[in-house]
Amino acid sequence: MLAAERGAAANTLAAYARDLAGAEEAIGDLVAADGAALASLGGAWADLAPSSLARKCSALRQFYGFLLDEGLRTDDPSPALPRPRTRRPLPRLLSHAEVEAMLRRAEDEAAADRPEAVRLLTLLELLYGSGLRATELVSLPQNAVPRDAPFLTVTGKGGQQRMVPVSTRARHALSRWLAVRPPGGRLLFPSRSGAGHITRIRLYQLLRELAGRAGIDPQKVSPHVLRHAFATHLLEGGADLRVLQALLGHADIATTQIYTHVDSARLVALVNARHPLAVRGA
Repeated sequence: MLAAERGAAANTLAAYARDLAGAEEAIGDLVAADGAALASLGGAWADLAPSSLARKCSALRQFYGFLLDEGLRTDDPSPALPRPRTRRPLPRLLSHAEVEAMLRRAEDEAAADRPEAVRLLTLLELLYGSGLRATELVSLPQNAVPRDAPFLTVTGKGGQQRMVPVSTRARHALSRWLAVRPPGGRLLFPSRSGAGHITRIRLYQLLRELAGRAGIDPQKVSPHVLRHAFATHLLEGGADLRVLQALLGHADIATTQIYTHVDSARLVALVNARHPLAVRGA
């Protein structure tokens, strides 16, 4: 159902499968479980972080909703699940200087057009310059590369497609990569992995290794942190929140609004400078 009706991505399907399998291991047959059995999961999962517990409970609530819809149960025991209070954490941030240091290091290493170095520069430019998710980036087909327009066609969560801009720097890096990329195959970043492309884990490793060589704490860096940097730095530059939502591929504007907390100082200054009452008070 998740795949056919909701178009859930492979990573989402795998996460649901793990959560449901873990619950079944703890309490037995989920289809027959009652409220008392579900309530006992609070003790079984007591050591989990609130966000992890919330995710697992969400998977179970949707599972029991599915059973009701399909007529496989006549009741819904999911209200007995624990309800952890979670507060969405602010994303880790990289400063402009830190991102620039990584870009400089990547450019220096790619100067001799060594394929691995040019590939890393291209990956970095697209992560920071276009705000792609790691999975979106590593699985890009070669035909997503623009020929006559500065955009990439990206397939995001739920199979939703969107257009994302490609900076002049990223287009130059892409041109260099295509010149040294191994021939054949339909994927932009091919590898010998089972998926046929560089994996998310390998991307993560490459970025942390680059950060270390650039003099930045590797623990601060990941593909998602660079996506956060893209969003935060755009907002600092005056980007509209709705535009940012479209660029990031967020289905809900509430997800994008976390960046207003990150850049709260600029937003306060904007209100003080531009709001009619502030102007009249001056």
